[in-house]
Amino acid sequence: MQANILVIDDDIELCQLIKKCLEKEGISADLAHKGTYGLRQAFEKQYQLIVLDVMLPEMNGFDIVTELRKTSSVPVLMLTAKDSEVDKVSGLRLGADDYLTKPFNINEFIARVHSLIRRYTTLNNSSKAIEEPLYFKGLIINASKRIIIVNEDEVSLTGKEFDLLYFLALHKGQVFTKKQLYSNVWKDEYAFDDSNLMSFISKLRRKLEPDINNPTYIQTVWGVGYRFSQEV
Repeated sequence: MQANILVIDDDIELCQLIKKCLEKEGISADLAHKGTYGLRQAFEKQYQLIVLDVMLPEMNGFDIVTELRKTSSVPVLMLTAKDSEVDKVSGLRLGADDYLTKPFNINEFIARVHSLIRRYTTLNNSSKAIEEPLYFKGLIINASKRIIIVNEDEVSLTGKEFDLLYFLALHKGQVFTKKQLYSNVWKDEYAFDDSNLMSFISKLRRKLEPDINNPTYIQTVWGVGYRFSQEV
């Protein structure tokens, strides 16, 4: 089945270039140049990826990803202003899966698109083997349904948040470096982008932990990396 993505960006020339390059890769793309229209499109059609600019008319990218994450786990690749660390971190905290800074190399963009679509398609493929739920103290991880239960309440995670939590939980007690987590969860080379990984860990803790300053599940091993607690 041909992948279909939505590009929400008010730069019309850039959108046309992206669309042309994606079509050469066998990926169809719908375009939206205003935030409100883009959000409506995102809910009306099924997409394997949404490419989302931060600065948009009518509704900015941060507000759009916030609305999306209330009901959808579709991957979001945010396009941020050059050297704007605030935009990058804000987007990731709100639920974006990855980001690129403008101007970007089109080949890198295509590679990111393929990577995000591949992971999303694989994880949501109905033919995938059904995994048994993982049970911990106050936490249930149902991989086949991609559902998280914390103290009997369902918690909404983005696709990448779920992937990171599930990987750590599968290897309970094992310490992973940032490079290992990037390799196994992001399937990318570690680019010393600590803010990305730290943002995902922070988001998971806010959603899962009763006390984020004293984590029960995801623990920091200072100077090394992270692990899922052996004690739960």
